[in-house]
Amino acid sequence: MLLDSNLQEAKEGKRISAKGYAVAHKSDTFKPFSFSRHAMGESDILIEILYAGICHSDIHSARSEWREGIYPMVPGHEIAGRVVAVGKKVSKFKVGDYAGVGCMVNSCGECEACKASNEQFCENGKVVFTYDCKDCFHNNEPTFGGYSNNIVVSEKFAINVPQDAPLDKVAPLLCAGITTYSPLKFSGVKKGDKVAVAGFGGLGVMAVKYALQMGAEVYVFARNKNKEEEARELGVAKLYDSTQNVSERFDLIISTIPTRYDPMEYVNLLKNGGELAIVGLPPVGETIPTDLTRLVFAANKKVYGSLIGGIKETQEMMDFSLKHKIYPETEIINITQINEAYENLTNGKAKFRYVIDMKSLEG
Repeated sequence: MLLDSNLQEAKEGKRISAKGYAVAHKSDTFKPFSFSRHAMGESDILIEILYAGICHSDIHSARSEWREGIYPMVPGHEIAGRVVAVGKKVSKFKVGDYAGVGCMVNSCGECEACKASNEQFCENGKVVFTYDCKDCFHNNEPTFGGYSNNIVVSEKFAINVPQDAPLDKVAPLLCAGITTYSPLKFSGVKKGDKVAVAGFGGLGVMAVKYALQMGAEVYVFARNKNKEEEARELGVAKLYDSTQNVSERFDLIISTIPTRYDPMEYVNLLKNGGELAIVGLPPVGETIPTDLTRLVFAANKKVYGSLIGGIKETQEMMDFSLKHKIYPETEIINITQINEAYENLTNGKAKFRYVIDMKSLEG
């Protein structure tokens, strides 16, 4: 529960005290951590965080597997909670509303990308990610994420969530949802298309659910067939544990794979004019370089990367998900179980998307 002192701090324009769980270095385990957030601005809202999802990118970041992280680090960019204070110029939210926060909390708002609501591609290099990032709008102080009891964010970067929404399932939509929804929309998936999803973890399950709702015939590639029954229950036509001896050819393949693999194995399974969308990102040093000549001989096929989605599209994804009741499979955990959750995710033992119940922070 948010402290009354936080509301007083917000009212007086002071920094907002916060507490959460952090790692102090890339080999550390998560421990309690007290810190503060920047004071509320006129267009900011203060959110009491109720649930925070654990994303595989949290692990990569906490362990500096993509680049050297900023420590101490409080990860978490799948945030759902309640608005408890609003700046005097805020019009999008009122106290008591539910709100979500995803992977970014600010950008320049002036470049062509930002004006087109592709804020994640801010051309002035001023996108501010929710954690492990220097906030250029607040003296370059490091950002702290959702494994905590509150967050201060511009109303422009908060997502409207209805009062009757299941917040524990809404939280993972802010990354896992938009990350998979965006390429499906970009590629114009429609009824009758053949779509394959490579990797059947938290992202893969969401990609399957969205593609099915859009009318596609969906296939899955997974490391083993342990999840074959789960895939079939969702409506998947077939699960493959290898790219060998696959007769189908696909209009779109979405790769959610976060470990070492050869993307060309999937390019070769595309139809003429088909597309491979890459949303999973292996650790640095574990990617397989692609010889451009291999792409030449895979002519008339497209490969593109997709990075989350802009705020407008994220709201669209939220509305679509709630309308069709598309949610991730989740397991609620106590905040003290983060270290165990990370190990399970790393070892492939996690069956569902872990979501932290932030009430446990008070325990």
